Amino acid sequence: MKKPVPGGTQRATDDAGTGTLGKAISVLDIVAESPEPLRFTDVLRLSDQPRGTLHRQISNLIEEGLLTVNRDQSYALGLRLLQFASKAWAGNQFRTIAEPHIRKLHEATGETVHLGVLRGTEVVYLDKIESRQSIRLVSQIGNTAPAWCTGVGKAALSALPDEELRERVGKIRFIRFTPNTLGDAGSLLDEIEQIRKAGNAYDREEHETGITCVAAPVHAGQLIAGVSVTGPAYRVTADVLQSWAGITRDAAAAIMRDMETRMAPRG
Repeated sequence: MKKPVPGGTQRATDDAGTGTLGKAISVLDIVAESPEPLRFTDVLRLSDQPRGTLHRQISNLIEEGLLTVNRDQSYALGLRLLQFASKAWAGNQFRTIAEPHIRKLHEATGETVHLGVLRGTEVVYLDKIESRQSIRLVSQIGNTAPAWCTGVGKAALSALPDEELRERVGKIRFIRFTPNTLGDAGSLLDEIEQIRKAGNAYDREEHETGITCVAAPVHAGQLIAGVSVTGPAYRVTADVLQSWAGITRDAAAAIMRDMETRMAPRG
């Protein structure tokens, strides 16, 4: 098990892989997820690579503009990653198609709405519309979160075929973020079965204490994602979540309908 990033949370998955590219990505992950600047010895301690291999990886990443070196010899993500992100964002049809539907969901609830896509055993937040209330969430577009203890993540997992679901769940390290976090594969699979029947997933303070949400799966072709409404537990109670279940499913269904229309062959 990898050591935790100083001041932050431990990575819960090993989705980067063990090849050359996977090792390079794992270095970028370590730098990106640290809440404080890291120097070479810090990255070495947090990675599973030999000193010489890591030194070559970092040198290559710097040469390609994917990492940069600060004056204090700590590392930061390079500007080339911003160029990649900008181009990916501009070409992301899914986000564009989903935007009016998540905006409508936001207008109906007044709370924060997330759009996330499944990647391994995590979800990547592709879009977010912030709550109109004074207390807001710290989540950011582009950030990742563990799929097994977030509403949007569990919703996305529920859309996987059984074999692929079990394969991904088998890779999860069930870290306890709160007392309510699911602690094992059996509990997660049981809950996903309930999500499939109901059409909604819930986060009952499982990832962050005091935060709850209701979510629904979005799947079109190879795309596996989810949409959720999230807020503080004192305001977004169990009854409120239940009352929003239907409109969250409706938003997911509308996104899927528009995605399928866009992907349908023409002629």
